[in-house]
Amino acid sequence: MSASHPSSGRFLTLEGIEGAGKSSQMAMIRTTLEALGYRVVLTREPGGAPIAERVRQVLLDPDNQGMAADAELLLVFAARAEHLAKTIRPALARGDWVVCDRFTDATYAYQGGGRGLDPARVGLLETFVQGELRPDLTLLFDLPVDLGLARAGRRSAPDRFEGETRRFFDGARANYLARAQAEPGRMRLIDASAPLEAVSQAVAAVIHAFARQQRTV
Repeated sequence: MSASHPSSGRFLTLEGIEGAGKSSQMAMIRTTLEALGYRVVLTREPGGAPIAERVRQVLLDPDNQGMAADAELLLVFAARAEHLAKTIRPALARGDWVVCDRFTDATYAYQGGGRGLDPARVGLLETFVQGELRPDLTLLFDLPVDLGLARAGRRSAPDRFEGETRRFFDGARANYLARAQAEPGRMRLIDASAPLEAVSQAVAAVIHAFARQQRTV
């Protein structure tokens, strides 16, 4: 088990670039896990707790273009520290399963791969804020950048990240894929370019297999 928490709770994260369809799978994952008898908490990053949601507004506000990359990185981890303290750690301590839309893999992808920040600096903050806590399972929803941005553009006006350049998202996607290759035991690749029903079936299969594995641990 990769996460360091004493109870039977598990920490699952969903990752991917804009338009990958992560959010649309959250309810299905909760339904699947609850049918297996688990209590489930759905949450997201940045955000997931009242103060962290206020930081999210700052990070996503398109009026804040030009924010220093270091300031962005620190705000992401400030929100994460609050999220962990108020939502994630208490839920895991109760034995709940936490399903989070994005976590620290997104920071490596967006601030590392996208902004070009040194991943070692991300790693220092990861250790400082999280200690030994890491996700038990991460689903990476992967699709071509052009398709993802086209989907995101049909949803709503772009936020500060959705308005980034193609080069930014190419870097983020490449970072995600490299991390998935480096950690195949934790990260499962989902073809997010497939039809919605096929994506849902692939996700359900991964969730069921992971749950079965936990019952034998």
